[in-house]
Amino acid sequence: MDNRMPEIEEKSHRGGFGDLGGEERGLIDRSFRERIIAVGFVTEGKDEASVLLEVEELCRLINTAGADVVEIVIQKKASPDPATFVGKGKAREIYELAETLDVDTVVFNDELTPGQQFNLEKIFHRSALDRTAVILDIFAQNASTPEGKAQVELAQLQYRLPRLRGQGRNYSQQAGGIGTRGPGETKLEVDRRRLVRRVHKLERQLKAVGGHRKNQSKKRRHSYNQSIAIVGYTNAGKSTLLNLLADSDAVVADRLFATLDPLTRRIQLPGGESIFVTDTVGFVQKLPHQLVEAFKTTLDVVIEADLLLHIVDSSHASPETQILAVRRVLEEIGAAEIPEVLVFNKSDRSDPSELLMLYPDSVAISAYSETGIDKLLSAIADQLRVIWDVVELAIPFDKGEVLAQVHREGQVLMEKATEEGMLVQARLDSFSLSRLSPFLVSEGGRNGI
Repeated sequence: MDNRMPEIEEKSHRGGFGDLGGEERGLIDRSFRERIIAVGFVTEGKDEASVLLEVEELCRLINTAGADVVEIVIQKKASPDPATFVGKGKAREIYELAETLDVDTVVFNDELTPGQQFNLEKIFHRSALDRTAVILDIFAQNASTPEGKAQVELAQLQYRLPRLRGQGRNYSQQAGGIGTRGPGETKLEVDRRRLVRRVHKLERQLKAVGGHRKNQSKKRRHSYNQSIAIVGYTNAGKSTLLNLLADSDAVVADRLFATLDPLTRRIQLPGGESIFVTDTVGFVQKLPHQLVEAFKTTLDVVIEADLLLHIVDSSHASPETQILAVRRVLEEIGAAEIPEVLVFNKSDRSDPSELLMLYPDSVAISAYSETGIDKLLSAIADQLRVIWDVVELAIPFDKGEVLAQVHREGQVLMEKATEEGMLVQARLDSFSLSRLSPFLVSEGGRNGI
């Protein structure tokens, strides 16, 4: 049986601001940094401070993407204008500011409709983009594996399809040749059909990869114990924690979305139990729906986990906002009911005592200074024991491999030699119990003895 990961066709995918914008300006020229105006929008009843935090994060996203914010504009309005989002008068003001500051692109904190983007670019005479486009650009730059690249490309295409418009870019020309459906079809229609075909192909490829990953996950779960997924806001320290727990060398970088592909490592808990821990892609405020959809195969490791380690940057100005943003995504992918351990990281930078009072069952650590790790491992073990059974097993002396399996997959609480073999009391999960049932003597009860 072929256990290899299904191959994904590698295709260079464009990820620059210009490519995702309405005007055909090509990729970002990485030899210089684009000059950007960032635009925030405060609607009636919305807290201005929270919007300012979002815009501050948008500026960090833009910087990560390789551009510089030279001005921030905040518009206060009862509701977004259907045609230009900020209103025609404000749009003209932004145009004049962009001309004065020699700005390349205007980026909005909120998602623009295709119509709003089209209208704004006519006013600005330059690209008008939104937060989604920036995040897609960062993902495109960081994707390194064929699967990651395919997921990003799929998200980009789903974003671009409704935004295909003529805008005087020769789309009125009729196109012919192999693959077209006959005379009278414009270049715009050809491009749309070509992108739709590519979307369907990527979806099929990613579905195959997802099936393979599920099979691998099943094998892993039948071979060892529970699995844990590390989730949290981007740049909260998830990869640093995985490296510390597993003594591994996952890529760690002080930048947003440094990790896109899931990385699994095996660790041991204080009681000797072996578990798998997987680092996953970071979340962010207003994470584009296209990315959540495209990364479903990657996020399956979260859905299938027995426990979530929810990592929070305790030094952030608003950690509660980050917690809510992560939990919204977990709800969207169907993982909201999975038990979690809330972990406040970076306690070396700030005092987490107030957060620990707000969230009584949480744990404070510093992955950087390696403090609080023993307490975290104990919290993980306590959570997992809730779903483990304490049982007694009678293992003949000639079944040494079975005894080794019990030690490897569970927590041995008592071990005693008898005339027939070894009498073992152990805490095991349901997967291990199903295979060890021939040696089962009795159940000692749940949640401990």
